[in-house]
Amino acid sequence: MTPFTQELLIAVVKIAVVIGTLLGAFSLMTWIERRTLAFMQYRLGPNRTGPFGLFQPIADGIKLFFKEEAMPAAADKWAFLAAPVVAVATALLATAVIPYGPPFSLPGWGWLPDWLQGRDVQILIADLEVGLLFIFAVTALGVYGLVLAGWAANSKYSLLGGLRSSAQMFSYELALGFSWVTLILAAQSFRINDIVADQAGWFWHWNVFVHIPAFLVYFLAASAEVARIPFDLPEGESEIVAGFHTEYSSMRFALIQMGEYINLITVAVLATNLFLGGWNSGVPATPEALLGFPLGFVWWGAKVAFVLFVFIWLRGTLPRFRYDQLMQFGWKVLIPVAAVWVMVFAGWVALTGRSG
Repeated sequence: MTPFTQELLIAVVKIAVVIGTLLGAFSLMTWIERRTLAFMQYRLGPNRTGPFGLFQPIADGIKLFFKEEAMPAAADKWAFLAAPVVAVATALLATAVIPYGPPFSLPGWGWLPDWLQGRDVQILIADLEVGLLFIFAVTALGVYGLVLAGWAANSKYSLLGGLRSSAQMFSYELALGFSWVTLILAAQSFRINDIVADQAGWFWHWNVFVHIPAFLVYFLAASAEVARIPFDLPEGESEIVAGFHTEYSSMRFALIQMGEYINLITVAVLATNLFLGGWNSGVPATPEALLGFPLGFVWWGAKVAFVLFVFIWLRGTLPRFRYDQLMQFGWKVLIPVAAVWVMVFAGWVALTGRSG
């Protein structure tokens, strides 16, 4: 097997692992969110299909698969069909440059080919030098799927949801981009691996402590980007039924939901890698591996799970903003705070000559 074929095979396996894990995490997250919210609101939630209701996502998938596909008579057919595909494609594409855990060496199992045994790998599809710029560019395209869904359905509720989505994404993407600038200055790199490496050592070196304003801006702006409560105005069930996906049903609806949950997981993974030290434990004396298993996956997974729980917690706690409050908060609070922090940190770097 030629070196090119080897690299191609590894890339295909990585793509299958990442996409397969994300699709599985999407199904699991639907169950976790419903059960967690139920306990917060003194309800039971899904608990009948399988032990503890674990098979409920499978039952929902079967139901949606066999449900009738409905389309408004006046809808633009091709745009209506394309919108869910665009939403899922952009959500999956953004995950290509994100590392999912630390680098590790493959074990020397006898059934593995010789060229794989002991090889250093990482669950990362493409390690781009401009990884953060790639994510920012791709996530900016995600709004096209939502706007297309809102416009193509030829429904007033859908159109309002699409317009809200476009205005909200445009407003909060500026703050989101600003929140990354100081991290790039500190690590002197756009690579996510370099930003994680810059947070090595004790936990107070994590960017969540060093760049507290940037972290707060990121968390709030990212919540708005994925339209989570209290920023879920594009869906706004109490006002516009379900917003941009009001007219969608069956598997098209499932694709839009899949895109939303994958974006949520991506935001949590980015928060972990960029601000919470990634796979660093925060204690330098911690051994790198226990019984041959890289402990970095444990720290990384626990942090991602915690961030996802916080998103669910906020959904069960906070009310929805009014639309004018949403826009004012983005333009008059988040963007100025992020811009001031960038100027303060950049000035400190210029005066001291140190980035960390």
